[in-house]
Amino acid sequence: MNLAQALRLSQSTISAHPPVIALVGAGGKTTLLFQLARELTKSKRRDRATPEAARPVIVTTTTHLHIDQIQLADSHWIGEKPEDLAHLKENIHGVILITGPIDGERTTGLNRNLMTWLREFCIKRNLPLLIEADGSRQTPLKAPANHEPVIPKFVETVVVVAGLTGLGKPLTEEFVHRPEIFARLSGMKMGETITIESLSNVLTHSSGGLKNIPPQACRIALLNQADTPEIQAQGQALAKKIQPAYLSIIIASLKRSQIHAVYEPAAGIILAAGGSSRFGQPKQLLDWHGMPFVRATAETALVAGLSPVVVVTGAYAEQVESALNGLPVLIVRNENWQSGQSTSIRAGLTALTHGPSTKSGIECGSAIFLLVDQPQIMPSVIRLLTEEHARTLAPIVAPLVGGQRANPVLFDRLTFPDLMSLNGDVGGRAIFSKFPVNYMTWHDAGLLSDVDTQEEYRKLVSGE
Repeated sequence: MNLAQALRLSQSTISAHPPVIALVGAGGKTTLLFQLARELTKSKRRDRATPEAARPVIVTTTTHLHIDQIQLADSHWIGEKPEDLAHLKENIHGVILITGPIDGERTTGLNRNLMTWLREFCIKRNLPLLIEADGSRQTPLKAPANHEPVIPKFVETVVVVAGLTGLGKPLTEEFVHRPEIFARLSGMKMGETITIESLSNVLTHSSGGLKNIPPQACRIALLNQADTPEIQAQGQALAKKIQPAYLSIIIASLKRSQIHAVYEPAAGIILAAGGSSRFGQPKQLLDWHGMPFVRATAETALVAGLSPVVVVTGAYAEQVESALNGLPVLIVRNENWQSGQSTSIRAGLTALTHGPSTKSGIECGSAIFLLVDQPQIMPSVIRLLTEEHARTLAPIVAPLVGGQRANPVLFDRLTFPDLMSLNGDVGGRAIFSKFPVNYMTWHDAGLLSDVDTQEEYRKLVSGE
């Protein structure tokens, strides 16, 4: 997995809509800026002038860069007004750095008018635009001053960078840029040891990591310097704390060009709309250790950390929905349930992509489909699927029990369009041949059991 993949900058996405990304924070921001730019130049673009050519990438700053960093670009342009860049359109290739004039040992940032002009320039030519929006003096951590970060309002994605090597260090200028502000936001005193809790407080503070991010922009945290297993574990613990504030959290070692994990919300979709014609009564309401199947399945999804949890109802809708009273789940009624499982899949995914909680399209990285007649599924297997997906961003992750495919199955959001196109009484396995599948070995044969007959129900409850 590379940076572009971790940031969800797929080939099709870049071609249709070149990204506008601002980078803020400390602990590897400039390294990220140029590594990502290099990766994006390797993506192909198609236009009339160049049927298949490497994609140029524009890199700039609203603050400043050290002059030594100019050499990381293929060309450097200096401008204070559009006329200064009049010949840029004739020299577009590779990584193009555009800054204001050089002032001593550093470049200055672009002014607002030139930045707006540059955005329009990139839109017309289908070019990615990457913007470094604050400084950090090469410390692993920082807190923003009153005048920063300077993030243009048109930015679509903001990546907040933090260096994990700052954990366990004293709160001093050696490890934190503007430590006094960091102390105020974190609740620390100067000289105290920086903890996961204190760093979490800063990264999720409206005057800290979230400062000046445009309302429409996707917020991504990149926890860098995870160069050892111990630091990676700290990164995972920090990711869990800050996840509600960010769409995605990336744990990386940029100096090694490694992405260790990408943590995104994983939704749960419980398919509970069927008529149970073979069983003879609503399977959704069968007893499982004192509660209905559907409630037991929903509670498992919640305990496993899936969010949101969508329950698709259809047959026996009112009774099934009543069994979910008090649970923080989203109920979607599939009025077309008799047309097969594909209609429930579409209903569940539609709730994720166009529901009341979404503001900018898909806000989860994956969805795990749970069958209502498998209440025996444990949270541990769900967590295994989500951890494997975080590590790989595989399109499909499924358990494998004794050489047999089992449920539940995780589908990356990359597969959602194909799932939405299913018809009839088919499930997600109909698209297994279209995407690579990561199988996770699981030794509990219970994952292979579902309930279609009274005898199967008896065996499930008795544990046979």
